[in-house]
Amino acid sequence: MNYSLSQLPERTSKPREQGFTMVMDKGLSVREVEDFLEVGADYTDIVKLGWATSYATPNLKRKLAAYKEAGIPVYFGGTLFEAFIIRNQFEDYQRLLDTFGMEYAEVSDGSIDLNHDKKLEFIRTLSGQVQVLSEVGSKDAEKIIPPYKWISQMKTELEAGAVKVIGEAREAGNVGLFRSTGEVRSGLVEEILTQIPFEKIIWEAPQKAQQVWFIKLLGANVNLGNIAPNEIISLETIRLGLRGDTFTDFLDMSQVDEMFRPEPKTPGRPGTSMPRG
Repeated sequence: MNYSLSQLPERTSKPREQGFTMVMDKGLSVREVEDFLEVGADYTDIVKLGWATSYATPNLKRKLAAYKEAGIPVYFGGTLFEAFIIRNQFEDYQRLLDTFGMEYAEVSDGSIDLNHDKKLEFIRTLSGQVQVLSEVGSKDAEKIIPPYKWISQMKTELEAGAVKVIGEAREAGNVGLFRSTGEVRSGLVEEILTQIPFEKIIWEAPQKAQQVWFIKLLGANVNLGNIAPNEIISLETIRLGLRGDTFTDFLDMSQVDEMFRPEPKTPGRPGTSMPRG
């Protein structure tokens, strides 16, 4: 950091299980990746090449090499996995992971109807090849999954070999964990947390208000995903209480209150106090 401030929450350091940030790359050029890494590498734990953008992205190997040089693992979005599965090309997908030296894979069923036992089978198979992130939830805004099913699927997918489960929100943050307005389905989240360890969950939260909500609920070291590259510094300031949304969340307010306590009023004189700015 560039200078010292007291009363900041302690952030975990990389490699970390908590305070994990997953950035979504929706088609950055190699030069844009290099610019992003200049400021964002220290705060980024993993990068997802969104949905199937890796199929159409020029200079893919150069892009992956730039991330690797910065020590940041990359994985292909779950929609690409689904594109291979629906075409009965699972073995081709496995070869693809090897061809590009991928260390992670995402298993999801947000765009296809996949029998859950079959999904678990894919997780078990791939976990012998790479580290698996499994996504729970649908990309269909009309498909509401009850909390007990979220919990059941997260549990069994972790047991099958997933290292973390991802709560679906899409890149827009308006399905799955969220209502169409972007509002968090708070009851769903709180029920999930009664059964699933919070360090095992990555909450997709592309909107600032969603990031703030999760940080207020679970603290600076909550795992968040689908973060835009140009929002990585913004997110870190929210995590540290250095943006208005979480400004007082990590302060010892007894000290702050003492400093800003209004002076006692004298009869006949208006009281004075320090401005709160």
